[in-house]
Amino acid sequence: MQTSTRDRIVVATARLLQRQGYVGTGIKQIATESQATLGSIYHFFPGGKEAVAVAAIRHGDQEFAALLEGALDSERDPAEAVLSCTRELAAGLKESGWVDGCPVTAAALETLGTDSELQKACADALNGWERLVRDKLLGCGFAVDDARELATTVISAIEGAEVTAQVNRSEEPLLATGRQLARLIGSYGVGAPRR
Repeated sequence: MQTSTRDRIVVATARLLQRQGYVGTGIKQIATESQATLGSIYHFFPGGKEAVAVAAIRHGDQEFAALLEGALDSERDPAEAVLSCTRELAAGLKESGWVDGCPVTAAALETLGTDSELQKACADALNGWERLVRDKLLGCGFAVDDARELATTVISAIEGAEVTAQVNRSEEPLLATGRQLARLIGSYGVGAPRR
């Protein structure tokens, strides 16, 4: 299947953000990596680097949301579902040579304290992922407040563990976080939904 020029630009930018962050990614590098001209980039993204980065963050958001949904749907027990997610992230990170982390986290850290579209896209991504986890927990019988707070804890812990795994070039931070999150979720005594 042929990929459109716009899609190539977005995917290349998402990969660059994963590997070197927003500040370290230049518009010329985006053009080179996506095999697009600068004119094409500005045609599709008149707002320049920030506009293409926002599209890339939304792409990264959708990629992780799909992975998270798959993990959450793969297991009836929410504790096992979260553990499955961290295992999948750890394997993917190792396979990438520890370079393909979360583009959302990388960009979010560089836009702290701003009111930019990029920061808003990062916040939307994190909030959306929390909703996925919260909905899984609610579907398993967790109280609303517990589900909300646990979802925030799960996403915050996974994002932090992913960075730690990258820095240490080890799957263990993600795997340990998954085990502890599963233990925490299990401690509520709420099981998988009944069939």
